[in-house]
Amino acid sequence: MRVLLCLLVALGVLVLPADPASAHAALLGATPAPGSVVGASPGEVVVTFSEAVTPVAGRVQVISPDGRRISGEATASGATLRIPLRRAEQPLGTYLVSYRVISADSHPVGGALTFSVGAPSEAPAEPGAAGTHRSVTLATPVTRFLAYAGMTLAAGPALFLAVLWPRRRDRSRAVRTTYAGLGLIGVATLGALWTQAPASTGAPLWDVSPGEIGEVLTSSYGLILLARLALLAVVAALLPPVLRGAAGRVRGLTVAGLALAAMATWPLTGHAAAAPLAGVIVVSDVVHIAAMSVWLGGLLTLTVFLLRRTDRRVLGVVLPVWSRWAALAVVWLVAGGVVQAVVQVGSVPALWETPYGRLLAAKVGVLAATLGVAFVARRLVHRAPGSGGLRRTVGIEVVATTVILGLSAVLVQVNPGRSATVDEGAVRENGVSQTLTSPLYTLQFNIYPVEVGDNNTVHAFAYTPAGAPLPADEWKVSAQLLGQDVEPFSAPMLGLIPRHHALGALTFPLAGTYEIKFTVRVGELDQATVKTTIDVPASSGTAKR
Repeated sequence: MRVLLCLLVALGVLVLPADPASAHAALLGATPAPGSVVGASPGEVVVTFSEAVTPVAGRVQVISPDGRRISGEATASGATLRIPLRRAEQPLGTYLVSYRVISADSHPVGGALTFSVGAPSEAPAEPGAAGTHRSVTLATPVTRFLAYAGMTLAAGPALFLAVLWPRRRDRSRAVRTTYAGLGLIGVATLGALWTQAPASTGAPLWDVSPGEIGEVLTSSYGLILLARLALLAVVAALLPPVLRGAAGRVRGLTVAGLALAAMATWPLTGHAAAAPLAGVIVVSDVVHIAAMSVWLGGLLTLTVFLLRRTDRRVLGVVLPVWSRWAALAVVWLVAGGVVQAVVQVGSVPALWETPYGRLLAAKVGVLAATLGVAFVARRLVHRAPGSGGLRRTVGIEVVATTVILGLSAVLVQVNPGRSATVDEGAVRENGVSQTLTSPLYTLQFNIYPVEVGDNNTVHAFAYTPAGAPLPADEWKVSAQLLGQDVEPFSAPMLGLIPRHHALGALTFPLAGTYEIKFTVRVGELDQATVKTTIDVPASSGTAKR
């Protein structure tokens, strides 16, 4: 048992402390667009993510420029989040959209974006802004670690006790280890249920209310974990004859089927649930988990219970059978892992460009080394069963597979390569927004994205000095590169309905500082020009304001 304790501690070192869990649903866009300036306050805000989301009650809100909450109850349909708005008392200025949602793979995602009506202003403060608390960040991989350790402790001894246990060896310690593994899975599951509540709200691990626990238990995540607990209870009730080696085929197959069903609850609450070809990924994940549990659990059983005090003639019968089973488990382990990697990584460059890809590559490297050691152990099984060399080789296998299990516990908390790629291409707030004033009107404009080239869109809005929309009859915009002998250039702007809004485009031939002039005519005779300067960077990106 000391060996088991040391292995559990080693595995814990691999997963603690862990980096904060990455977001798993990436923001793709919103209406109004992040950083944009619109002419009138919208009736709703629509936020689009890369996968299905569920809003956290009370944590999705829109704050008006005067600091008031103007949002109603948010609803989600697939990957689209809709937030209804009531009209703000002071509609002009910058609005803050703050959200916290649960992505399809059960991970909480929080963030904020802004848009402006008329003209940008200082963004209002976000009430209760918080990410995932450090205590929750640490607890999440711990629950995964305990669950994986529990599966290993239960699967290996149970398999040997049911089929391969030598008749003259005492079963009691292996039986206790099996039930300890099941208990560890139960503890990990209860911990995961508890942790999900503060993960959703951003609170510390200890700040959980009964209502929040109730919300978790009635969510799809909670129902799946409750089903896992129920399956564990049934398996535990059916196990005694199996562990005595006296179970019939029907009971044995029933226990195996229930165990596989319980294993399916892990991919159903993880990356697989939100992946393309979700059904295929769930099946491959179950195969992967089952194969790893059998392989590592069997190695632990040999190391702790059988190799030291079992007659060599008995080992000569047991070990060749186990060697064949282990080889089969490795084949399924690799096959399931390959299917998941192809879908979750998304592209070859993601293997070295994303944290998920690099962790996966490290896991594959350790697995390759472990298979080399396993090859040596397989040869020793036939040549010198029960020898010290075999025990040392199997011990190395156990340590190496423990490392793999630890990497797996961390890997499930990291954004898949396919999602990380989406994150890099997710919406960013670019462009320049300013307010210019004259005795005749106040003009608010936005130029996007402000880069060298001809794809810079200009939106302009005219208001009276009191802030009411001002219909305009003619709009012009011009630009001149300062400090160089370059002639100014102008571009027409198209007046839109409502008439206080106009749309145009500017071409910036070179990087540098430009003087921008807007000329707006109101009626037959009233006309005024306002101007400002903006910086166009040498490469595409956000301009300096």
